[in-house]
Amino acid sequence: MADDTSIFIGASRKPDDSYQRAEQLLLQYGNRHGLVTGATGTGKTVTLQILAEGFSNAGVPVFCADIKGDLSGIAMMGTAQDFLVKRAEQVKLDPYDFQEFPVIFWDLFGEQGHPIRTTVSEMGPLLLSRLMNLTEAQEGIMNIAFRLADEEGLLLLDMKDLQALLANIAERADEIGSRYGNVTKPSVGAIQRTLLVLEQQGAANFFGEPALRIADIMRTTRDGRGAISVLAADKLMMNPRLYATFLLWLMSELFEVLPEVGDPDKPKLVFFFDEAHLLFDEAPKVLIDRVEQVVRLIRSKGVGVYFVTQNPLDIPEKVLAQLGNRVQHALRAYTPREQQAVRTAAETFRPNPDFDCMTAITQLATGEALVSTLEVKGVPSMVQRTLIRPPSSRLGPITAAERQKLIQESPVAGQYDQVIDRESAFEMLQKKAKDAQDAEEQAQQAGSGGSRWTIPGFGNDDPAPQSGGRRAPAPRPSNRQTVAEAAIKSVVRSVGSSVGRAIVRGILGSLSRGR
Repeated sequence: MADDTSIFIGASRKPDDSYQRAEQLLLQYGNRHGLVTGATGTGKTVTLQILAEGFSNAGVPVFCADIKGDLSGIAMMGTAQDFLVKRAEQVKLDPYDFQEFPVIFWDLFGEQGHPIRTTVSEMGPLLLSRLMNLTEAQEGIMNIAFRLADEEGLLLLDMKDLQALLANIAERADEIGSRYGNVTKPSVGAIQRTLLVLEQQGAANFFGEPALRIADIMRTTRDGRGAISVLAADKLMMNPRLYATFLLWLMSELFEVLPEVGDPDKPKLVFFFDEAHLLFDEAPKVLIDRVEQVVRLIRSKGVGVYFVTQNPLDIPEKVLAQLGNRVQHALRAYTPREQQAVRTAAETFRPNPDFDCMTAITQLATGEALVSTLEVKGVPSMVQRTLIRPPSSRLGPITAAERQKLIQESPVAGQYDQVIDRESAFEMLQKKAKDAQDAEEQAQQAGSGGSRWTIPGFGNDDPAPQSGGRRAPAPRPSNRQTVAEAAIKSVVRSVGSSVGRAIVRGILGSLSRGR
């Protein structure tokens, strides 16, 4: 069984299918990252659940995404069921104790957990451009927008701040273009339309304040267990680009905020990235390079990153090389690409002479996996065919009433519920436009001399009547807007509907700006 230095994963089997030994993950190598792969229905979620339980009991906080809702059961105590008890006997898990775990539920939409927000400024132009799928020219304008915000002291907190700044850039296109390069109004308009699409997809809830404090996902309980932060991601998966960008932002924030700790006895935090292929789908090379850099360097901050996906080919080779602890569930090999995936998975393991790894991957039963973890001195263990242990918490989702009760009793209850809208770029640009309009009106009044006395017969009378006894018509008032009026109307028109609350800049944003 596991002790204070390891997590019990399951029991490996001999060629005759009899018990061989306990398979464990050493806590001191928990920050060397990991990979859990396998086809749908092969047991990846349960593997994620038992790993999260093990890290929590070891005092390590965990952050994970709950794609289908099944993972929420980790908050409730498990119950004895025949197939679970049988599996416990097979892996010699004695005693098989049930327990509930300290869970904090989060939700970008604030419906199934505490809201998670960040600011546009902290998200940075690179991640924001990735989220919006901007072209190279549009990404250039986004970088200019952030540069101007820094130079002019404009806080970019939520989407309406960014909309206001973009409207201001469009009005000053000639001036800004002479300093930073061509800025076209059609490109600015395209960015604004993309922001509107994000708002309609619900991304507006993610941008703003109060922003998430990293310390709140790194909590431990009074009895020394690590809190498990569970992100409700079933609705979020409707916008996979937002999901991937959010998790990438969070990972980069951890890298930027946490201090260097070297090789600790156990991780400071473990981060599970479910549906990891979404992070890399259609991602530009510069973004993949940034991910590889963060994964490689965040280990020294004491953070372990575990990618969970169906196919090992979903992970770029440079990132795959950084993942030391691996659990491979069954894969199917019906198509050439699937056969290539099986071959790739088999070749990444340290071979075991007792069985053919490539054949075994296609024959694994549900809840069975090939397991290889880092042993003493960080050397990968020989791959073993392993029965995964049953979870101690509930297998399956919790009810809506149970979730609501846990949210109300959460240690962060009430801290993120109310949106804070302090003075930022939107209000500052409005004030500048209003001040410019007032100044122009005062100048016009001063130029006209203000009110004056008129003396009959000295040129101040009304125009003389025209022939026919009618006076000449008074000059018609001009409908032409002043520059200030046009500016303020443009700002108000562009930010008429709030588009969202922004994302924290993080290392992936700041690196692109040369910080």
